Amino acid sequence: MISFSHVDLELDKKPIFTNLNLTIQPGELVYIVGKSGTGKSTLLKSLYMDIRPKKGEIRIAGYSSRTIKKRQIPLLRRKLGIVFQDFRLLEDRNVYDNLAFVLKVTGTKEQLVKELVMHALESVGLEHAAKLMPLRLSGGEQQRISIARALVREPLVILADEPTGNLDPDTSLEILDYLKRINQKGIIVVIGTHDYELVRHSPFRTLQISGLNLVETTMEQSATGFRPAVASGTPA
Repeated sequence: MISFSHVDLELDKKPIFTNLNLTIQPGELVYIVGKSGTGKSTLLKSLYMDIRPKKGEIRIAGYSSRTIKKRQIPLLRRKLGIVFQDFRLLEDRNVYDNLAFVLKVTGTKEQLVKELVMHALESVGLEHAAKLMPLRLSGGEQQRISIARALVREPLVILADEPTGNLDPDTSLEILDYLKRINQKGIIVVIGTHDYELVRHSPFRTLQISGLNLVETTMEQSATGFRPAVASGTPA
């Protein structure tokens, strides 16, 4: 389970969230929606303890922001998979080695490395690309490799920060489909996005950034298209 309890978050001394209370249950897929610069990345960074709360407590994967030691943060991150908008693949090594690197730095045995890497690649339908260099792949394929890399350590939670931001609409839906399949395995998936059309196409629990907080929201159709609509008007 993930929980925020009376959390204040700041970035460069600027308040981003105030008195944030939120619970995400095991097995949920949750969208965090909002315009660029409103705090989606800050929220996700706080979950892997790259940003610490000014006040309150965040709990994730058995760790608390109040009690976690600096040396424990890498242990927390081994339980998380992170997918970025810009893929962040290592261009000087092939697809297999991009995933294997994640495992080898934590001391995983070579025989198990191969098994986990190939299983992760099979999960995104790219086992045939293991020996290819990342730049030989399309943007959608590179993001699928990024998802496989996030999966390779068999995480409890996947955090996806604008995972379709650099992709065309059809490819975006394909990436979303892979994230949904991951969620169906019981893994929590949290997706930060400004793409309301993506959310409308495949609705799950949706939290919209409103001021310095989050509110539960639904997607409704207006005369000019689909737009977010606050469902309850109360903070998440």
